[in-house]
Amino acid sequence: MTLDTDATSPSAPAWPPHDPACRRNVPDSSVPLDPGRVESLMAAEWDRYTSTTAGSAAHHARAMVPLPLGVASSFQHWDPHPVAIKAARGAWLTDVDDRPVLDLSMGFGAMLVGHLNPTVVEAVREALEKVGTLFVTPSPTTTEVAERFQRRFGLDQLRFANSGTEATMYAVKAARAFKQKHGIVKIEGGYHGGYDALSVSVKPDVAEAGPEEAPVAVTPFEVEAGIVHVVPYNDLDRLEQVLTEHGDEIAAVVMEPVLENISIVLPDEGYLAGVREACDRHDALLVFDEVKTGLTAGYAGAAQRLGVTPDLIALAKSIGGGLPLAAFGGRKDIMDTITRGEMWHFGTYNGNPLVMAAAAAVDEICTEAALDSAEGLNVGALAAIDDIIGRYELPAHTVGFGVKGAVTWAASPVRNYRDYKRTDFGVAELSWLWGVNRGILTPPGLDEQWLVSLAHTQADMDLLVAEFDELAAALRA
Repeated sequence: MTLDTDATSPSAPAWPPHDPACRRNVPDSSVPLDPGRVESLMAAEWDRYTSTTAGSAAHHARAMVPLPLGVASSFQHWDPHPVAIKAARGAWLTDVDDRPVLDLSMGFGAMLVGHLNPTVVEAVREALEKVGTLFVTPSPTTTEVAERFQRRFGLDQLRFANSGTEATMYAVKAARAFKQKHGIVKIEGGYHGGYDALSVSVKPDVAEAGPEEAPVAVTPFEVEAGIVHVVPYNDLDRLEQVLTEHGDEIAAVVMEPVLENISIVLPDEGYLAGVREACDRHDALLVFDEVKTGLTAGYAGAAQRLGVTPDLIALAKSIGGGLPLAAFGGRKDIMDTITRGEMWHFGTYNGNPLVMAAAAAVDEICTEAALDSAEGLNVGALAAIDDIIGRYELPAHTVGFGVKGAVTWAASPVRNYRDYKRTDFGVAELSWLWGVNRGILTPPGLDEQWLVSLAHTQADMDLLVAEFDELAAALRA
């Protein structure tokens, strides 16, 4: 499904068009919001939240004793307490206060096929009862899934891992081993998991990050990153400068083809092809982190949808049906660094039969027709929200890629991290909390985005649209 919407008029400020495989709709005009109105609504919504989530508050108090911040992963935390979930099925969650909650976070894509998808459940049950959970030996189940992914994603070879962090880490290690160079280039604001080399300039403080056109690497104290250069997204000129000046030490450019750590930021038309060409000229590999895109971008992932082939690709989340699975792969000559023993890749749980059963089921479920249907629901919701934004003249616009969508609270496109930092975080938080209080959960934070799974229905998406309509009316009341 190709989406090339960009509702700008000749009188609107000029900006480069986005890649036509993506969707963005920016209104011709807007009217600023009243900050006082946003503040008063926010206060009322937080009062409503605390009064309706007593069970989550009690659970949080209990969890704070054994768990730092009371959560298993820091992104799950927010003040005064996060929603605690006790069960899920399809597209719906049940929290500890027994409230039904529509899940539009869906594990950032890990639950693409829906919670407790019957096909996945049956495949995993059969593995539990008839196959086993772990062999730590080669297995036909591992080979079968490797062949499936090889065909689907167009990879010469691949290896399995257990998390996105592992997949991106080993992709970087393979690139370094192959090129015999230690340096990498990453995108300012981009997130690629917990590997030290990729923990640089992940949502850095702008005051520490240098000029917008030539950002400097911001490295947390606990990180030993090595040689990492940081460039803005959608800026081929700066990438060219860095590769020209430091090409003798740079093994790879590592990037999400579509940024999904700061809501959804789309590539300019021709940008990714330009990155590919620059890497080739400067003897650097191109590594795509598709941990968040993958199957959420379409049948064969973002690289094939966008028409730019990286040298290596990292996958996770959507490929595992809710079980911990990741993979990295690409060109055989690069993966041969493992074959030749130039790079070590180990993992007790890699390719275990329980997870392989889920992966094979996901591969069967995620047909082109099924993914197109989910994307159609997403496009319909985006179009309906466009109408609301236009009707209330909100300083906002919609962005979509595959089955993911977002409302960005800015009157002009967000093309890089510094643009993202100029968005209205106050109303973004209100928009997220407004949804939570009405039983709709999107990822916590100030970069709200939703995901339409194969389990979502038109009625579910109508709830999202109605909730946004109500918020728009309240903002203009």
